[in-house]
Amino acid sequence: MDVDELYGLPLDEFVPARNALARELRNSDRRDEAAEVAALRKPSVAGWAVNQLVRTQKRGVAELFEAGDALRAAHDKVLAGRGDATDLRAGVEQERAAVDDLMGAARGLLTSQGHELSPTIIDRVADTLHAAALDDGARAQVCDGRLERELRHVGLGMAASGTATPAPARARRAAKTPAGGTKTGRRAADTRAEREERERAERERAEARAAARATEREARRRLERAERAAGAAADRRDRAASALDEAEAELAEAESELEEARDQLGTAEAALRELGR
Repeated sequence: MDVDELYGLPLDEFVPARNALARELRNSDRRDEAAEVAALRKPSVAGWAVNQLVRTQKRGVAELFEAGDALRAAHDKVLAGRGDATDLRAGVEQERAAVDDLMGAARGLLTSQGHELSPTIIDRVADTLHAAALDDGARAQVCDGRLERELRHVGLGMAASGTATPAPARARRAAKTPAGGTKTGRRAADTRAEREERERAERERAEARAAARATEREARRRLERAERAAGAAADRRDRAASALDEAEAELAEAESELEEARDQLGTAEAALRELGR
């Protein structure tokens, strides 16, 4: 058993296996490694579920990352005035489809008590998958299958799922002049059509930028609210997790001491028996 294997176990086996591994390392006089292992935190149910998907649904996870990259590229093109709403909507649909495929597998996972994952946990798993698709930092945490807590991404996903203002179309060539016009008249009509086309394209670009900026501002406000709420919750969780980790580390140490004491007692009793007490 190694650290990586711990995160692939059923959730209720994590702590006993972690403690056993820490004890094994301690008995091998690898106390620094033992301390690191003993401090590992048991994953949340959603974090555990994501780990199982990463480990068992490699193709689906690869498709999720590809879809996220495509969506980000489409979003960047819209912001730069070089993309259109059709590509953006297609990117959103592709990313959502990749998440939905993985969620089908997630619904087949069972908790330690043999129950299906609750709707709340399913939503957290989906949020984490969206985050991994759209954010490099989240992806780095998810891709090794050792996630401890669920993740959430606010920003690009929200912007992409909104009603997008059509992005600017490329300027077309001058409109055709009706047959029979003079050369000067045709040129004047061409010039006027080109100017109108440029003005229309500029208006569309301005509208697309304004829509993107408005969406970004709303996403930032939502992100700030979510970060404050998440920070407060994380503080409470970390305090509780720290207390739990300390208790579990103490328990592992006590169990190790107990085993050593039993071995010592057995040795002493065997010596007494040989000496006839």
